[in-house]
This record gives sequence, structure tokens and C-alpha cells, in this order.
Amino acid sequence: MGLTMSDENSILGGEKPLFPLLDIEDVLPILNDISIFAGLSDKQLSALFRLLEKAHYKAGEKIFEQGSQPSHIYVVQSGSIKLVVNARQTPLELIVFEKGQCFGETSVIGIQPHAATTIAVEDTELIVLPRSALLSLFKSDLELFSILLLNIAREACRRLHKTDEILLHYVLRKDVQ
Repeated sequence: MGLTMSDENSILGGEKPLFPLLDIEDVLPILNDISIFAGLSDKQLSALFRLLEKAHYKAGEKIFEQGSQPSHIYVVQSGSIKLVVNARQTPLELIVFEKGQCFGETSVIGIQPHAATTIAVEDTELIVLPRSALLSLFKSDLELFSILLLNIAREACRRLHKTDEILLHYVLRKDVQ
């Protein structure tokens, strides 16, 4: 089996090789949990599945590092991923992503370096949408592209809201002390 363009880019970039997502049936059980795929028609899902790839990570392996350039959006198919920020030489675990949750999408859309490092907590399978594939939808299927971007924006807003609540909690707790 030959390498795909993403495989070559991944290997050249020091990342893990990606493989085509051959069996849509693998994704169907978690489809309702994947917020960025919400509201897509069967036809749109079919078009999207053709763009998706898979990656396997063993426990302890890094998916990407803080400060690296974003190239993919990731969805946890099985296993879990922790997001770690290195602040003042101290690694802080911020969140654990589990089955159906996505990560890397805000860096891809924001064209910003990754703000954190992601590490597999256990052996993990990821569904991967290459940035180049997402951007190709702009020309080939503007409606699908628009729905995906809207879903990604909603997910980013949910996380921002949650972060605001956490920050408010700490500010109020600090004022009480």
C-alpha cells in the first residue's frame, strides 16, 4: 500500500503517518457525539468521510506540541488525550478529551500555533481531518465548509464560555480570601 500525500507530509513533519478512514461503520457509533459534524445531511457526511483519515497513538505519545503549526483537526474515536500547557517550566494538565471530542480545531481555524501539547493517555485512535482537506471544501462544497466552520465556532464558544466560568470562579474565590 503506497503512502498518501498526508502520510508523506506527516512523516516529513515528524508526525505520525495517517491512513485513510476506510470503514464508515467505525465512526457511526460515535457520530452523534462529534459536535463539529452536527447537522450534516447523509450526503454531506459521505463527502466528509472521504476526506477523513485515521491515526493510532500509544499511551504517552505526543500528537502535537505547544508552539507547533496546526495541520489537522482531531476527533477521539477511542482512548483519551490530555492537553498540557507548559507554563513557566511547569506542565499543567488542562483537560482530557475522550471519545467523540475534537481538538486542534481552533488552532487550524485561527491559523495560530498550538497553545498546548497533546499526549495520548492510553492507546488511542483518532479520526483526522487535514487542514488542507477542510480548506478544499471551500471550493468544492461551500455549504459543507460553512456548516463545519459554524460547528467549529460553536465548539470554540462553548469552551470559551466554560473557561470564563472557571476564571470567574477563581477570581471570586480569591476575593473571598
